[in-house]
Amino acid sequence: MDRFALENMKKWKNSPRRKPLVVMGARQVGKTWLMKEFGRQFYSKVAYVSFYNNKAAASIFETDFEIKRILSALNVASGVTITPNDTLIILDEIQNAPKAFESLKYFCEDAPEYHIMVAGSLLGVAVHTGVSYPVGKVDILQLYPLSFREFLYAVGEKELSDALITKDYALIDTFCDKYIFHLKNYYYVGGMPEAVSVFLQNSDYQGARSVQKTILLQYKGDFGKHVSEKELPRINMVWDSIPIQLAKENKKFFFGQMKRGARSVDFEIAIQWLVDAGLVNKVYRVNEPRVPLSAYKDFSAYKLFVIDVGLLGAMSELDVQSVLEGNRLFVEFKGALAEQFVFQQILCDTAYSPYYYGTEKSTFEQDFLVQKGVNVVPIEVKAECNVRSQSLKAFYDKFKPEHSVRFSLLGHKDQEWMENIPLYAVCNL
Repeated sequence: MDRFALENMKKWKNSPRRKPLVVMGARQVGKTWLMKEFGRQFYSKVAYVSFYNNKAAASIFETDFEIKRILSALNVASGVTITPNDTLIILDEIQNAPKAFESLKYFCEDAPEYHIMVAGSLLGVAVHTGVSYPVGKVDILQLYPLSFREFLYAVGEKELSDALITKDYALIDTFCDKYIFHLKNYYYVGGMPEAVSVFLQNSDYQGARSVQKTILLQYKGDFGKHVSEKELPRINMVWDSIPIQLAKENKKFFFGQMKRGARSVDFEIAIQWLVDAGLVNKVYRVNEPRVPLSAYKDFSAYKLFVIDVGLLGAMSELDVQSVLEGNRLFVEFKGALAEQFVFQQILCDTAYSPYYYGTEKSTFEQDFLVQKGVNVVPIEVKAECNVRSQSLKAFYDKFKPEHSVRFSLLGHKDQEWMENIPLYAVCNL
């Protein structure tokens, strides 16, 4: 399976300013596989140590941070003789060994010749619950589920994937039927590596859905293991309500949708836990579309998106016929899938941070806003070819942005005031 993050890892390896690399990402997005595969391809040796149920390995870092002693102990723990520059040291599930995480500062300062990567599925949670973060002493790589372009690689359509980034829309539009076919498969299968791997075996849709359900059960298991009894019901309520929230025309997260009389203050900790675990992302509303967008965000108003479009479908119990062929259920939910898809691709395949526009009194909302240099770009998402909507035009008429984008299943079209980009080409934003 091709993961484009390998290219970022290669740049990290060859950088003269290389620091220990922290691979961030939710459970099951492929962090362990990626680190091992990178080591296999680009190093003579890989010294792998996991701290999962491994107190002996964690204790290596409890005494002090003397690098020579730690390396000797890691030789024993990994069964590999670690040597500078040609050995990749991988410390996995590092949230279970806070002192090991803290040691990265000393590897950076005292032993930069050693190449070291770390990862942990709940590392974000651990950092917010007392684990000391080595600020300025590590590099960060955020890993997401497979993007649509990576999914095309996985299903043997490398040429289709590479064609997208040429922006040759005469060529791209020629193969629109193939792109739409694979896009619908991606809506259902999503980008979780194990689900994609199972799907590749004879287009096994049910096998992919079985994997998704297992992953969702594992996430629920994490809730039970790592949060207090007081917060557990709230985390479950937030998580279970996301499909319903995204199906609404107004996708702002409403607490009253979960429980009558619910207030944001009651659920702040639960939502933050899901964000720290990498399972949920907040897209904040901005009340004024000005640069920098981050200065105008309203912390009290946001949409919540899950980590993966395939998992969203599994949470919503959408069957494969609904997604591939369309029926009443899918007609009602396709907008939510399309918006989740676009959000996911912006996150993993572009350099932009998405927001959305609206006010308490405004008569329209804009699905997303991104900042490109000194310009704010409004984005509208349409699930199919029916693109009748007044919101993007209303936004344009009011604010006159230099560039406006609509994603839909129509072919590419550059109008005077708006550019229509095919949904499957979000990478070209």
